[in-house]
Amino acid sequence: MKRLILVLLVCMFAADSFAWGPLGHKVVIAVAQRHLTEKTKKNIEKFIDYDLKKDAVWMDVHRHDKHIAYTNTWHTSFFDKDFNYNPNITKKMSTGDVFRALTLAEATFRNNGYKQHSDSVVVFHIRSLIHFVGDAQCPSHTYYDGLTSKWGKIQLNGRTFKSFHTLYDAIPSLIWGKDMTPDEIAAQIDNASKREIKKIVAGDFYDWLSSAARMNRVIYDWNPDCPEVLRDDTVQLSTELVSTQLRDAGYRLAYLLNLYFGN
Repeated sequence: MKRLILVLLVCMFAADSFAWGPLGHKVVIAVAQRHLTEKTKKNIEKFIDYDLKKDAVWMDVHRHDKHIAYTNTWHTSFFDKDFNYNPNITKKMSTGDVFRALTLAEATFRNNGYKQHSDSVVVFHIRSLIHFVGDAQCPSHTYYDGLTSKWGKIQLNGRTFKSFHTLYDAIPSLIWGKDMTPDEIAAQIDNASKREIKKIVAGDFYDWLSSAARMNRVIYDWNPDCPEVLRDDTVQLSTELVSTQLRDAGYRLAYLLNLYFGN
């Protein structure tokens, strides 16, 4: 019971420190769920027999647990000035980054791997996929070599955030507020054609990370050098980017889950 209470408190008070926040991560899963095959759903339900959105931020809540503390750095990715993925830019990533999270899940699930591993391993990597595919698209979790930001407190429309980073972690809630559910938001942003979705999910993890990095770079142009007080229309400027990144993350998550669990 104490453990459960602690987890609930973390979810309540540390939400803004999670990439996309709980709302954004649930939206990614909600978009994906709209594109899962019935076979995929049934196979996943053998391991997780409840709504996947309940585990949306499981990897954030448990990132410091001793037995999986190595995943703490898995939430980000690094790029050079030409948008080339380069995990060697920082020494902090010795235990890996979001690319490692995705490739480990892929190695586990390829060739019907979910039939060959223990339930606990399968559940862990499902939780990893539903979280880190979203992190891979999040603007504040994409880092660029040579681009620095002030990480002190900032203000936007009278509200104070711990940093530029936490603002973009929380921005889905600023865009949609509390009136819309993740499923309602997913229905609103799930607007790509089948042909467009095919292009979005094409390529490998390098391609996905690189395309996200190219799109995410614009947030630093809207507020150069991350001033203490951000321009008033920051949320409005970010709405299309955030909607697209959440949507594309959902398509890519659905693609992977159908690929790994659709047989």
